[in-house]
Amino acid sequence: MDSLTQIILGAATGELVLGKKIGNRAMLWGAVGGTIPDLDVLGGQFLSEIDNLAFHRGISHSILFSVLGAFVFGWVVHKLYQSPHHKWFAIISKVFALVLIIAALNFVLRIFFPGNFIPLLISSIVLVTLLVFHIRKTYLTNQWERPSASLTNWQWLFFWSLFTHPLLDCFTTYGTQLFAPFSDYRVAFNTVSVVDFGYTLPFLLCLLVAAFLGRTTRARRVWNGVGIAISSAYLLFTVGNKFYMDQKFEEAFTKQEIPVERFTASPTILNNILWSATLETDSVYYLGQYSWFDEVPITFNPVAKGHNLLVNSENDPTIQTLRWFSKDYYNVMDIDSALQYNDLRFGTFYGKGDSPDDFIFNFRLNQQQDGSYKMTEGRAGPKKGGAGTLFKNLMQRIKGLKKS
Repeated sequence: MDSLTQIILGAATGELVLGKKIGNRAMLWGAVGGTIPDLDVLGGQFLSEIDNLAFHRGISHSILFSVLGAFVFGWVVHKLYQSPHHKWFAIISKVFALVLIIAALNFVLRIFFPGNFIPLLISSIVLVTLLVFHIRKTYLTNQWERPSASLTNWQWLFFWSLFTHPLLDCFTTYGTQLFAPFSDYRVAFNTVSVVDFGYTLPFLLCLLVAAFLGRTTRARRVWNGVGIAISSAYLLFTVGNKFYMDQKFEEAFTKQEIPVERFTASPTILNNILWSATLETDSVYYLGQYSWFDEVPITFNPVAKGHNLLVNSENDPTIQTLRWFSKDYYNVMDIDSALQYNDLRFGTFYGKGDSPDDFIFNFRLNQQQDGSYKMTEGRAGPKKGGAGTLFKNLMQRIKGLKKS
């Protein structure tokens, strides 16, 4: 899921584990713990494009990392608060948390205000002002108290904030290597989009209310519990909705007598109403979309596989990694003296696949002199400057196709 959602989930679990003892510091460190697994994106600074693709949502999103990380990070934070410089560590940690929150807001605001930096600027100024006021009031006076949490308390907080992160990611199409390093299998239930405000916004509102209530009050625990309950119920709803959507697609392609060997379906970005499906036959793929509000039958558009464009695909390490990542749901297109590898699990923007720009997740490949392939670019989402138009079209498509 997106960074903001993982911060909220981490903060809520931190509050659940330790909020009654240490108040908002439990939310803060829970948010940090919920963010740590996604710091594997820093691998992009040191790894090749293809290696970074395999590394992301790998070991840092595993059960093993959650267990070992809980011991390590819990011990570190416990020692920091025992230090004579604990106030400064606390200040630094809150500044770090603010940077993470602003980065998450940037991700979200770019969806609703593409090309407009004003909303992010205003939000950042407000958040920085609040943090400065909080630091002056809390840490630069004599009101600050050391948190009364044991080493075990901290370790439990970090375990749950670390573990719930990959657990939530398992419900997305991207998936996560939950059993790394023992297995590179990507657990992906395909029930929720990587950004879904139906999950995130109620959760955020409940958490914010809880943060302003006294740490020992029953109301604080109730509001945090309500946020967790609503988000969990929504996640459960998406599981049921997937069964429903799979059935709708299966009924449609059976009625149309398409000889499907296998198929996959997943929700489109920002919602759980409009879904995309990819059907594989012996010769071609078929792509289609379905909204709850559609009044016309599902249309499946054929897309050429293009697998014959690849040379030595069974042995080339780059192609093998891409095939593993896409679970063999892919097609290949010849584009500008290069090849475009499209991961069809994520579907297309318009359900047609008649243009290279229609594919949500794609990779550019160049063949080297020795015949091997090098991935030179990976892209998820619309081209730069196209988010605004895409968002309008998405909202229109969610409303459904009406009978003429």
